[in-house]
Amino acid sequence: MYNLHLTPEQLEFRDTVRDFVVQEIKPVVLHPDHLQKCDGRLPLELLDKASQMGLRTLMLSEELGGAGADNLTACLVAEELGAGDIGIAVTLGQTWTLAHFLFDQVMTPAQRTRYLPAFMADERYHLAYAALQPDPDLGWKYHRPFDEQISSGVTAAGQDNGDWVLNGVTGFVANAPVARLIAVQIKAGPARPGVSGVETLLIARDTPGLEVREPHEAGRGSGPGGEPVTKWYHGTGGELVFKDCRVAAENLLAHQGASPFAAELAGRGNPQTAAMNVGIGRAAYEAAVDYAKLRVQGARPIIQHQAIGTILAKVAIKLEVARNMIRQAAWASDHPEAYADRSLSDLPLQTIATVFASEVIHEVTEEAAECFGAMGVMLDMPLPKYVHEARIFLHSGDSNSVATLRIAEAVAGYRRSAGAGVKAAA
Repeated sequence: MYNLHLTPEQLEFRDTVRDFVVQEIKPVVLHPDHLQKCDGRLPLELLDKASQMGLRTLMLSEELGGAGADNLTACLVAEELGAGDIGIAVTLGQTWTLAHFLFDQVMTPAQRTRYLPAFMADERYHLAYAALQPDPDLGWKYHRPFDEQISSGVTAAGQDNGDWVLNGVTGFVANAPVARLIAVQIKAGPARPGVSGVETLLIARDTPGLEVREPHEAGRGSGPGGEPVTKWYHGTGGELVFKDCRVAAENLLAHQGASPFAAELAGRGNPQTAAMNVGIGRAAYEAAVDYAKLRVQGARPIIQHQAIGTILAKVAIKLEVARNMIRQAAWASDHPEAYADRSLSDLPLQTIATVFASEVIHEVTEEAAECFGAMGVMLDMPLPKYVHEARIFLHSGDSNSVATLRIAEAVAGYRRSAGAGVKAAA
């Protein structure tokens, strides 16, 4: 079974990021003025400081200048960042995952030589991935083969010299507004047996014919009639608009149809997003404990009252169980041989951890808010922020209903084809 004893390096990663969150992130994002504005914009100054610590290149191999962190270490860091600001956590997590995938796994040496120096030199050089998505009209089918009718809303016309000309609009792409390099999947032709027909192009942010269109920002009065708009996603993102955008043939990745999310489709990937969610729950729990020790009622702190003590105890149980499930799934993704020799069950541990965490962390944030009484709904307190952020996790990526059906397929022994390796960017 996996080792619960963290290495000195993992402890140093965790403690360094925890100190950064306490000293730098929380004083800004939890300031009452910031909370009252419901300002969902990404705090770029804090994101830059996190990048300067090396978090942007957390999973990039040491040979290429990164930290070379494994999936378990990435989950430790993700939880700490999630306890500070989920926008920073999601943005960095997307970049460090894609950095490992693109630079370490699928770029040609020439492509790596072209893009890696700029990525390492610029702290604001983030990455994005625009994946093909199943036709939304088809829906997800339980116990049915993956439907190959996929599109991205973008047409890609091959040219005689090998270049591509792109037109159209993608769906929501995480990190798009801050990305300097975007990997875009395209349909290169009809799928044939053994050939997915899916290619991936590397497109620089400043390529002529490419525009990033951001969705409405929270609290900016940009909705119909000028009313505030509530963010429905974590981090930052937007649509990619292509108008006669020419991409050189040399920007085509050699690994046809490769996806950084292939392991996630099988439920055996890195559960770092669930770890970020646990960070939110932990922040809500710690806020409730601190408040319960300060608030006096009946001549004693309310933490000494049985009702509050019971709530906090149940919250602590849920957090510990969720964290342990995530760490086991992360360890398993670092040690796939544990599946092969039957040390672990054949179930999709990442999917199980993600579903469980999203459900219990939503409960945790609401129960933590109960400890504040009427103050738990005041906008200058952090609890409404935590409840909202936890609720988004119930519906981001695969919804819990779809993810649960994926687990049900695994229980039944049904093997779902990953198709072309498609997955919507979360």
